[in-house]
Amino acid sequence: MSLRPTVDFLLYDWLNAPALSERERFADHSRETFDAVLDTCERIAREKYAPFNRLVDTQEPHFDGEKVILPQATHDAQKAYAESGMLSAAQDYDVGGMQLPYTVEAAANAFFAMASVSIGSGMLTTGNANLLMVHGTERQKQVFALNEFAGRFSGTMCLSEPQAGSSLSDVATRAVPDGEDFESDPLGPRYRLKGNKMWISAGEHELTENIIHLVLAKIPDDKGKLVPGTRGISLFIVPKKMVNTEGELTGERNDVALAGLNHKCGWRGTTNTLLNFGEGKYPVKGEAGAVGYLVGQAGKGLHCMFHMMNEARIGVGMAATMLGMAGYHASLDYAKNRPQGRPMGPAGKDPAQPPVRIIEHADVKRMLLAQKSYCEGALALELYCARLVDEQHTADAATADDARLLLEVLTPIAKSWPSEWCLEANSLAIQIHGGYGYTRDFPVEQYWRDNRLNMIHEGTHGIQAMDLLGRKVLMEGGKGLSLLAGRINDTIQRAIHLPEFAAHATALGHALAPVRAAPNAARATGEPTDALANAVPYLQAFGHTVLAWVWLDVALAAHSASESAARTGRLAAMRFFFHYELPKIGAWLQVVSSRDQTCAALPEDAF
Repeated sequence: MSLRPTVDFLLYDWLNAPALSERERFADHSRETFDAVLDTCERIAREKYAPFNRLVDTQEPHFDGEKVILPQATHDAQKAYAESGMLSAAQDYDVGGMQLPYTVEAAANAFFAMASVSIGSGMLTTGNANLLMVHGTERQKQVFALNEFAGRFSGTMCLSEPQAGSSLSDVATRAVPDGEDFESDPLGPRYRLKGNKMWISAGEHELTENIIHLVLAKIPDDKGKLVPGTRGISLFIVPKKMVNTEGELTGERNDVALAGLNHKCGWRGTTNTLLNFGEGKYPVKGEAGAVGYLVGQAGKGLHCMFHMMNEARIGVGMAATMLGMAGYHASLDYAKNRPQGRPMGPAGKDPAQPPVRIIEHADVKRMLLAQKSYCEGALALELYCARLVDEQHTADAATADDARLLLEVLTPIAKSWPSEWCLEANSLAIQIHGGYGYTRDFPVEQYWRDNRLNMIHEGTHGIQAMDLLGRKVLMEGGKGLSLLAGRINDTIQRAIHLPEFAAHATALGHALAPVRAAPNAARATGEPTDALANAVPYLQAFGHTVLAWVWLDVALAAHSASESAARTGRLAAMRFFFHYELPKIGAWLQVVSSRDQTCAALPEDAF
């Protein structure tokens, strides 16, 4: 079973990606060039990634005392991906990019995420470089970002610390000016950093000539104290190896040392590290302290870092989606070939009859249809968000601003919804395999382990939920939520006049109203703790409403297509979501609107 027909349908029949070629930035492109990119990425994923997914799971990264060792397959995949040009696919021609729409770039990267998510396809490197292209100086762009786009350097994001976790207010890494001339360094104001960063993906390896760490740290005040909260956080470029103003390695190692490798349940093909900055293991010019170059303004580092964080959140959502899709394809193939059980007739089961394939059992069909509705729906959501990125950057001013606000509201959903429900799809894939699903003879247990990380990657459900309910639905007077409601109502109006969709359109309208009303009900007491106590149920209800809308919109596009098995499957997946999933939002919203305190008020000694 191939992913390509689904990608083609969503890109071309639903999102009308070829229409982007009418815009000046994408004028050199057409469906023909888009297809060429998809063909190339599909081939590289098939040849360099998929055959080695189990290998990188079993041959975990290890440190030999001098360097981190990864399988040769990972080196080969990294090289092939860099040579494809995908690291800079959306960048300008004059910096070596393809000026490809992000919608097409996201679709192309889906093949790599499905083939082997933990070999990686440069998400952090591209995000790191994209941040520098927006917030860096011209020299920082030339020396660091362009070398990342070219595949010479790779990139990381260094936020979390062992004692702080997700609480960035508690960042304790310090950055002090490096000498009296620190402000005159051509690469940016130069500082010395000391501290520890935890959970740093791709933080140490030999895949590229250099690793460019983007590090959050605080600059002490005149009394040597760190400013409390996030106000005092600044952002620094900290290369693993020192470079000159032309991006050439100087031969000197920066004071960044691997303190240990973290061994996770999944994504085992990617190094995950604890890094020590400035401990003196690799002194620079005879001094301890990792040399870092300030990005943007001092104290504004979190603002800069959110550029990469939001991009990574959508990337994590896509990774979760494609892991779910991989499990769906595997379990569908298994169900079509595994004989077990006999059909029930008027007189019960006839043991004399041969066993049937398990796909003929209604409950197996239920589990397959659930997976299809979760994973194809999530892929549609991620590509819709990618299209909003293109609108934000290339549409007229009013349309671009609407896209910006819609993306703000949808980003918590794009990250969290697939990481919960495509993980559930992976669980169902194991269930379909029965006892074999728990063994390493089949790939579905690995897909589940890999995907379990995505509920935590780039902000937990709780963090995304508080962002949505506490900030995103309120920002700019609730305009983003109103814009989203407008898009949903447009779909409802198109669907309600078609007899086969009228009931679904009505159900979506009935779901949308309480989702819009719940934030005000949650805030009725004026106490933020009351409002946010059930932020996750709100996130779940909001996400299910968004996915129901996406499915109804996709179904409208499918309805216009000619009769085919794919059309029948998409319409069935839409009906499944409305019949089996959308009714769940009532229970979620009930505790939100009533400000239920069952969880929040329970004393800890009662657990």
